[in-house]
Amino acid sequence: MSKWFTSRIYIALTFLIGIVIIGVFGYHFIADYSWLNALYMTVITMFTVGFGEVDPLNSGAKIFTIVLIVTNAVVFTYSISVITEYIVKRSDPLKAQQRKIQRMIQALEEHIIIVGYGRNGKQAADKLLAYEKPFIIIEKNKKVIEKHENTPFLFIEGNATEDDVLIEAGIKKAACLICTLPEDADNLFIVLSARQLNNDLKIISRASRDTSYKKIKLAGADNVIMPDRIGGDHMASLVVVPDLIEFLDNLSIVGKKSINIEEVAFEDMFDDQQERTIRTINMRSRTGCTIIGYKSPEGEYIVNPEADTLLRLGSKVVVLGRPEQVNLLKKEFDI
Repeated sequence: MSKWFTSRIYIALTFLIGIVIIGVFGYHFIADYSWLNALYMTVITMFTVGFGEVDPLNSGAKIFTIVLIVTNAVVFTYSISVITEYIVKRSDPLKAQQRKIQRMIQALEEHIIIVGYGRNGKQAADKLLAYEKPFIIIEKNKKVIEKHENTPFLFIEGNATEDDVLIEAGIKKAACLICTLPEDADNLFIVLSARQLNNDLKIISRASRDTSYKKIKLAGADNVIMPDRIGGDHMASLVVVPDLIEFLDNLSIVGKKSINIEEVAFEDMFDDQQERTIRTINMRSRTGCTIIGYKSPEGEYIVNPEADTLLRLGSKVVVLGRPEQVNLLKKEFDI
């Protein structure tokens, strides 16, 4: 429920309470009623039940009663309309579902926002689900959302080019934004807006044309992906080095049971923060996994690092192994 509508309820209740207070004080001091009689007189006047006065009213008290009745008629009508609208909205199943989704979104932190649930958006969602990463999908096509309402995905209906929709998706608390829209202009605008709303956000965007690549980068995207170029390169590679490409395809993550590659941060493996060499941790004999990549704290990548490579605080390693070996790795290092 919007803050605007909630504020209307508070205003209506404030008016009603204010009328009661004014009535009680008015009858107490103008008509010289006791506090209890003043409250009683105020209530029967407000609700026009037709009961007689507790004691005869003087001229001043009669004028006060007329003003109180007229004022109460306006306030009471306004309050009843707001409260009735509130009750109707609360009883609407669709609105109740939207409130539930909103509460779930508000609880999210360091999550990923996917813009668009087309082919690329679905692939991104499936992979994030395999890694058990929290994410939310912004989709403006209501039919697409209704078609996937039984999935475990969390949807927001809206146009991500509008700042309010990004804010509703928790952009200020999110860790990453993935733009998968087919139009480069839309992706460019969303990247610009998202970077202004959260300067620390990691942004990954799709681009369809070469001319859009640099523009989206300059707008604030950390990575720009061109699916058409990747697809063409992949198909050509199947001609040049088919066995190698098929092998690499088998490493891709499709489901939780087929994860063969894992990125592990130094802090996730060692609580004592003591530096170690790859040889020292003896990962191969302990888990069966092999370290095939290393990223230094400065961002330098090393493929197939030496056994004497020093693992430092802030670094990451990329390990390769069969699903059962990756699971053993997580268990061994309590990841």
